[in-house]
Amino acid sequence: MHTLKLNIQDDVFDKVIYFLNNLPKNDIEIVENKVVKDDLSYLESEIDKGINSGISNKSHNEIIKDIKRKYA
Repeated sequence: MHTLKLNIQDDVFDKVIYFLNNLPKNDIEIVENKVVKDDLSYLESEIDKGINSGISNKSHNEIIKDIKRKYA
């Protein structure tokens, strides 16, 4: 078995997934389906995951301000 890693543009992603989903299930497995975003909304969702884990004592707004100060 081979493993292939692809970066797929949004405009063709549905077509690629459609193709992969129509191959025999015992011949192919999607091992990772990760979305990479360059905007702050992605970072915001990652921060929400961290806050919900109970690890951080900072408020959501404090964390967003820190990130914007560093990266925006």
